[in-house]
Amino acid sequence: MFRDATLIAGKDLRVELRSKVTLQQVAPFAILVLILFGVALDPDRGILTRASAGLFWVAVLLCGLLAIQRAFTIEAADGGRDALRLSGLDPAGIFLGKAAAIFVQLAALEGVLAIGVVVMYGTAVTGVVLLLATCLAATAGLAAAGTLYGVLAAGLRVRETLLPILLLPVLAPVLIGATKAFEAALGGAAADGWPWCGLLVTFALLYTTFGTLAFGPLLEES
Repeated sequence: MFRDATLIAGKDLRVELRSKVTLQQVAPFAILVLILFGVALDPDRGILTRASAGLFWVAVLLCGLLAIQRAFTIEAADGGRDALRLSGLDPAGIFLGKAAAIFVQLAALEGVLAIGVVVMYGTAVTGVVLLLATCLAATAGLAAAGTLYGVLAAGLRVRETLLPILLLPVLAPVLIGATKAFEAALGGAAADGWPWCGLLVTFALLYTTFGTLAFGPLLEES
């Protein structure tokens, strides 16, 4: 399973490196979102600083939708999805590999966005460990849930519009928990953020477990 996951993750990441879609389209979009938020709230720097955690994760969520759609769009061309079904790879390994590739892309984008928040919004970081733990847990949850719902919508003609409708309500706990944990890490009491980080870990484990079990039948139906 883990060998197959490594193969799929390596394949998806190589496709992204060659196409440069994440670098040339998704990353500039993420920075543009932060700039637009900053312009809208710039007259009151206090509000901008207090809202920086929520703005960060809204930008991550929007970029995550693009990355998830991209991960399954590349399989739709030239019978790629049929090739996956007939490849003999473990469905759980395919799920973990695609989720890992999305995780790596989102983690890289979060690094860029974090620098943007600190530089443009003037946000101070007081809980680095909590910040990193929150990013890891929330990104894992986003990647696992996104991969699961991505394959669910992959075979439908309206997948571009259906995926956000399916995914956004599911990711609401991630957005809320990550925002609360970030607020504690950015100028608040770090101890108040760890329960929210625990919620994110639970969410990530739940969807990772469910995805490894359900991805095979969903792939066959997509």
